[in-house]
Amino acid sequence: MPALFRRVDETGRRPVRLIVDGHEIDALEGDTLLTALLTNGHRLRRNEFDGKPRAGFCLMGACQDCWLWTETGEELRACSTEVRDDMRIVTQEVPWLNP
Repeated sequence: MPALFRRVDETGRRPVRLIVDGHEIDALEGDTLLTALLTNGHRLRRNEFDGKPRAGFCLMGACQDCWLWTETGEELRACSTEVRDDMRIVTQEVPWLNP
């Protein structure tokens, strides 16, 4: 399935490599996690209630729809967290956060 977002400008920024669900993706310095995931795929994560794909809701940090996790369990808001080289992200709620 094609990416949901398509980059049309600012293509000259430094490339950044990150790992999402065990797969390497490319982003550009200054991208948010949300931008990185949606320029590389068609969803941000799957809804925890029904498993349907989600792409974020407000895209500006006002809602609670874009939470992702690092492999170590840190919660991140995809819409306001900038990518860093070698970030390791999971898009499903990590089991150790559930009681």
